Amino acid sequence: MSELWRLPGYEISELVRSKQISAVEVTKAHLDRLKEVNPKLNAVVQEMPDEAIEDAKEIDRKIEIGKDPGILCGVPLTIKVLADQKGFATTNGLKIQKDLIATTDSPIVSNVKKAGAVVIGRTNTPAFSLRWFTNNDLHGQTLNPHDKNITPGGSSGGASSAVASGICPIAHGTDIGGAIRYPASACGLHGLRPTFGRIPAFNASGGERHIGGQIMAVGGPISRTMKDIQVSFEAMAASDNRDPWYVPVPFAGPKFDKRVAFSTNPDGMPVCDEVVKAIKDSAKILSNNGWQVEEVECPPMQDAADVNAKLWMAETRYAAKGMIEKEDESDSKFVFEQMTKMSPEIDKGGLLDALQARASLVREWQLFLTKYPVLITPVSGQLPFPQQLDVKSENDFENVMKAQLTQLAVPALGLPALSVFTGFSGTTPLGVQLIGARFREDILIAAGTDIEKSGQSPLCVDPSW
Repeated sequence: MSELWRLPGYEISELVRSKQISAVEVTKAHLDRLKEVNPKLNAVVQEMPDEAIEDAKEIDRKIEIGKDPGILCGVPLTIKVLADQKGFATTNGLKIQKDLIATTDSPIVSNVKKAGAVVIGRTNTPAFSLRWFTNNDLHGQTLNPHDKNITPGGSSGGASSAVASGICPIAHGTDIGGAIRYPASACGLHGLRPTFGRIPAFNASGGERHIGGQIMAVGGPISRTMKDIQVSFEAMAASDNRDPWYVPVPFAGPKFDKRVAFSTNPDGMPVCDEVVKAIKDSAKILSNNGWQVEEVECPPMQDAADVNAKLWMAETRYAAKGMIEKEDESDSKFVFEQMTKMSPEIDKGGLLDALQARASLVREWQLFLTKYPVLITPVSGQLPFPQQLDVKSENDFENVMKAQLTQLAVPALGLPALSVFTGFSGTTPLGVQLIGARFREDILIAAGTDIEKSGQSPLCVDPSW
């Protein structure tokens, strides 16, 4: 069977389980694809071919003796370099962490392995996972397989580049400010930011996170199909008691009204014509598929983004400022400086006020999403940015931040959001964002599936340079 690397994960799992192909055969095909395209893209920065082949052999042995390897049976997958994986450095794109070797797997790595996935590599992230662009002094710059001159997104830019180029059908990403949703959209893919508390997280190598990371950062999947989003999400969300915030909630909730709201420019954020059209087209698709659709003013986005900034920057100033200085990477120093200007330092009272404001915002959004189970918004207000735009000037940084309002707002609310590929503007990928109520990823995936089946599907891309 030729070009196994083009297959979606769920098809690979079915073929391996039925012994039509072996897990080893699949793994070798994807390792060959990695070897072919990764030198152009720099998506995978830690490779593990020997370990991957051994894991694939174990899956084949399980199938041979009649054991079920799990729902990701034989599916090649990548892990972002900020998650602990035993025997590999949890670099987070940092020179100062190049020798921080994990002694245990993080929950998400443990879960995908238990589900039968074969981890073939670890993907790039910007230093400190701080940007919507993927570049650092340790691993270098990651390119978008659609166009090397536009960002692959960040901070999970290596993950999105790997999936879009066929290195793997599914990749792990993380999101505290759009870092799953934006890379997926920039690379013409789907990406799910699950509800806070859905997917367990813990890095023994780094110790406990502070409050911003604890209540806003989540892990989740990036893929080329909605079905792969579904199965990988379920695999990643298996229970792990190392995360005190983990909540064991069923994947399918009660019946829901098929009602959709859409907002083309929440809180007046600047949105280009191409993105507006993608939102309206997606709303029309859902309407044609039996959803009741209404254009509305959504609850506050800017206030939620401000809460995100206050919590994130409070802990960054406290816990990471010294590390940023020690790393001495020009891009992250510039970004930190600009974020500091935009989010002035707050005292203990300000921190308590931010947490209080968060509760009111979550309540308002929950009531809204009770009436409208799905809200369509921009992923970004602009088409994918030119490479490294955010560090060109203070003005460019400010414009990038304005375009990413919805990405910053959602994490502060703890809500799930799904980035859905909708097509292209010329050759540039386009997508929309679906936002839903807590623990109702099933509704988002249902709506995303309707959009997917009525439009263009993401495909593997050959970098043309």
